[in-house]
Amino acid sequence: MASSQTALAGITLGELAELVGAELRGDPTLRVTSAWPLDDAVAGSITLIDHADRYARLADSGAAAAVIPLEAPPAALTTALTTGMTTALPTLAVASPHAAFREIVARFRPPAARPQPGVAPSAVVSPTATVSAQASIGAGVVIGARCQIAAGVVIGPNSVIGDDCQIGADSFLAAAVVLYPSTVVGQRCRLHSHATLGADGFGYQQEDGRHVLVAQLGNVEVADDVEIGAGTTIDRGVYGPTRIGTGTKIDNLVQIGHNCRLGQHNLICSQVGIAGSTTTGDYVVMAGQVGVRDHVHIGTGATLSAMAGVSNNVPDGEIMLGAPATPLRQQKLQMAAVAKLPQLRKECREMRRQLDQLLAAAGNEAADSARGAADRAA
Repeated sequence: MASSQTALAGITLGELAELVGAELRGDPTLRVTSAWPLDDAVAGSITLIDHADRYARLADSGAAAAVIPLEAPPAALTTALTTGMTTALPTLAVASPHAAFREIVARFRPPAARPQPGVAPSAVVSPTATVSAQASIGAGVVIGARCQIAAGVVIGPNSVIGDDCQIGADSFLAAAVVLYPSTVVGQRCRLHSHATLGADGFGYQQEDGRHVLVAQLGNVEVADDVEIGAGTTIDRGVYGPTRIGTGTKIDNLVQIGHNCRLGQHNLICSQVGIAGSTTTGDYVVMAGQVGVRDHVHIGTGATLSAMAGVSNNVPDGEIMLGAPATPLRQQKLQMAAVAKLPQLRKECREMRRQLDQLLAAAGNEAADSARGAADRAA
């Protein structure tokens, strides 16, 4: 109700400038009623301009005001601001436009409040589990024996927490999250719907012509401030833990195999697949659909570009591209060479045509010489 009332009444630019600490360039009494990105901006809304090439689109957006970078726009951008408008568009200039706009959007559309502490009547909690009175346990949740659920934890509807799991303070589990037994989740983590932690790893050995599952006796340990996207799966270790380091952010639909050890503050984008026993340093970035084979190490600060297929260790700070993945410079040289193949083919065909002509000419000359020698002998 509060957000709808805010939208109806609007907020003055002066109030928004004070909210985000912006330099106001325009009428402080102007009221805006919503906040939307540029493509969705409507009359009466405030929008975001985060790059110079977007200024020219303001005139057609219908927005009443814009959040812009603090640096004063050059003359060309000032002209773009007034193109098609009777007056210059009011702006809020800030050092960090995205951070300011995020705060403004939240002012119009506040995030949903955390659920009140308590256990839903339909939840099933083992009598041996320890659940803080300040935790919120949703409808249909199952919490197994000897679990420890800390204060401020939110567990969404129909999530299943296996025996001996631990969830640290202020962590959030959305609906239908599954933690297999002995999974450890740190503080302030966010696990989105259908994330599954602790399933058996994909490890088999052949016995008498059959694939037999090897021991799956480890668990998954997630450090503090980790985010795990919807539908992501992290397998338990064979004997020890699969570990996810502090601050690492994992996107939707990611597969992390058994015994992996990911460092701190990694960024793992959607549809990445990491095979078992892979390790990473800190601040590693894996772009969408990267595939990493088992038993390799990705060094600190390395970047694996989209769809890279990694089969060997990656040094610290290296940027890898392609499948099989190679360092960026090497891959660029290969791509440049491939791009030249049609022209090279054309040149090769022309060279072959000329060679055929030369050979034919040489053959004719040799034949003439042979005939001349025969005539002289006669």
